[in-house]
Amino acid sequence: MPRSHPPTLITLATRTLREECGVVRGRRILCAVSGGPDSMALLDVLARLAPKLGFSLVAHGVDHGLRREAAGELDLAERHADGLGVPFGRSVLAVAPGGNLQARARAARYAALEAAQRATRSELLATAHHADDRAETVLLRLLRGSGPSGLAVLPPRAGERIRPFLRAQKCDIVAHLARHGVPFAEDPSNRDRRHQRVRVREELLPLLRELSPGIVTHLNALADALGEGHAAWKAPVLDLGSVPLGRAQRRLIARAVSLRQRGARIPLPGGRVLGLDSVTLEPRLLAQGRKP
Repeated sequence: MPRSHPPTLITLATRTLREECGVVRGRRILCAVSGGPDSMALLDVLARLAPKLGFSLVAHGVDHGLRREAAGELDLAERHADGLGVPFGRSVLAVAPGGNLQARARAARYAALEAAQRATRSELLATAHHADDRAETVLLRLLRGSGPSGLAVLPPRAGERIRPFLRAQKCDIVAHLARHGVPFAEDPSNRDRRHQRVRVREELLPLLRELSPGIVTHLNALADALGEGHAAWKAPVLDLGSVPLGRAQRRLIARAVSLRQRGARIPLPGGRVLGLDSVTLEPRLLAQGRKP
C-alpha cells in the first residue's frame, strides 16, 4: 500500500545527511542560523538528529548591521539553541548600504560563518537552503542567460558546505515548525518585490506551479543532472568497455565521486565491480576482490 503521509522533514534531512552530505559519526557541524523559519527549522532538526547520527553541533548567527530587528531575531535563535543544548555564537558586521547590497551582504555573511567554523573547529557548515530555494536560483540563472554550468546550483554538498534540507520543500519546513512549536521571526525584506528573487518566489514560481505542480522537483532534477557532483553520470567518459550502466549505477558513481569515497564499491551487471582510483578518484573497473 502507498504511504498515507509524505516523509517528515526529519526523515528527509536524515536521508540527505547520510546519502548526499557524507556526514559521519564524530564530525562537528556549524549550523548557520538567522532566526528565520528555515534556519530555525534546520537548528531544531539537526539538534534532534545529532545523537542519532553521532555528530556534534554548534550554531552561529550573523547580524549584518542593516536592520535594527536583526539583534532580536538572533536573541530568539540563541534562546532556542540554549533550550536544545546547542552552543550559540554570533558575529556583528557593518555592511554599508549601497549598490549590490544582497551580494555584498552574502559574501560578508559567509566570511563570518567560515571564521566561526574555524574557531569552533567544525568540519562542516550547514545552511538551510531547500528545494524551493534551489528552484528559484535555477530560474534566476535562466533569466540571466546562464548556460548548463551556471544552472548546476546549490548541490547537497559543496566542499565543507552542506544543505540537509535540499530534498525538502518549503511546505515540509512549515509543517515541522507548526508540529514542533519552533519559534521563528520573519524578515520583511524577504517580501520586498524590489528584489528579483522575491518576484521569482511570489510571482513566477506560483505561476509555474499552476502550469506544472511538480515544477520545483523538475528544476531540482535539472540542477542535479548538470551539477559537478553528477559529472560521472552525465559524461560519457568512463572506459568500461561494453559494460552497460543503468541510471542507478550512474547515480552511485556520481555520489561516490562527489563525496570522495575512495573505498566505494559499485556492483555492475555481469558481476563486475567499479571502484574509485585511490589517487585520481576516477571510476574504473576492478578485478574481483581487488582494491582500487
